[in-house]
Amino acid sequence: MFQINCLNKISKVGTSRFGDNYNVGTDIANPDAIMVRSAAMHDMEFNDNLLAIARAGAGTNNIPIDRCSEQGIVVFNTPGANANAVKELVLAGLLLASRKIVPGIQWANSLKGNGAEVSKMVEKGKSNFVGPEIKGKTLGVVGLGAIGALVANAALRLGMDVVGYDPFLSVQAALNLERGVKTVATLDEIYAAADYITLHVPSTPDTKNMVNAESIAKMKDCVRIVNFARGDLVNTADIIAALGEGKVASYVTDFANDDLLGVENVVAIPHLGASTPESEDNCASMAADELKDYLENGNITNSVNFPNCSMAREEGSRICILHKNIPNILSPLTAQFADKGLNIENMQSKSKKDLAYALIDVNGDIGDDIVSAIQAVEGVIFVRVIK
Repeated sequence: MFQINCLNKISKVGTSRFGDNYNVGTDIANPDAIMVRSAAMHDMEFNDNLLAIARAGAGTNNIPIDRCSEQGIVVFNTPGANANAVKELVLAGLLLASRKIVPGIQWANSLKGNGAEVSKMVEKGKSNFVGPEIKGKTLGVVGLGAIGALVANAALRLGMDVVGYDPFLSVQAALNLERGVKTVATLDEIYAAADYITLHVPSTPDTKNMVNAESIAKMKDCVRIVNFARGDLVNTADIIAALGEGKVASYVTDFANDDLLGVENVVAIPHLGASTPESEDNCASMAADELKDYLENGNITNSVNFPNCSMAREEGSRICILHKNIPNILSPLTAQFADKGLNIENMQSKSKKDLAYALIDVNGDIGDDIVSAIQAVEGVIFVRVIK
């Protein structure tokens, strides 16, 4: 029976996808797999039999990816599962960036107690909250993955001109874009063209503080910036300074911090991007399916550290080999089967940067001696047999 430890509250729609051969719960001492949302894992010690971690969401900053890779722990995420939820809030963010809706509501609430005079006061004071329409304005979308593509397409339908930038744009992602979305080769082209900029990239050393004094200087005057991706993509001190100077008209972010709270023309939302029941259900279901397929079949889909690699099951036994991506490593691995008179029925091998993964189906039982011999090959990280 597989043991699944949930570090956060995980939607029952997802956990119910595990069958009778699974024990799913919290505080399981030696799990085969972990499901997690936001719990911090960097200080966790992992048991020797831990095979996989599934993040019910896209970001994996709370998981020690490098350590997992060294220990042969496959880390999954659920790209696209919460994309619609975030897209909808980004669209709200574009409107909040334009129409001064939040300060207008706050002001209206302050009129409580004025009785019949409220209507007159509203008509007299509403001019303080005037803002432009988004129709006909140019939206720059930085990152055209699952969320960015949905935002770009939706903004196009709302009448905006949309310009997108993504140096890693995949063929599938490009196919998901509607024809009216224009793509450009550099961020500077986004900065020069966009009245609104929305960020949809992960937090990496290259993207951290990507919106800073230098990049803001390249943007249009009175640009409006929306950030529902990661808080550290935007340099807080620089955005506050730009707001004070009027270079940036407004900043809407899903990542409130103490410095941003109370700053004029900042709308700080308490990380609600994926906080919908539909999103939680979708993420949990995808994470559960990824874990099941890996635990039962050795197939990897949506891993952030090891390559995606899937293969239909054949009769006999399957051996799963996580290894470093070094030349000629497969020859000594496959030689072990020939030496024991086992025929390889099917094989799949994939690599991802410095790491690789091989699935091998053979026409018989794989003994401990073969496993030990393969594990001893230089560069092999972890070996598992599925019968």
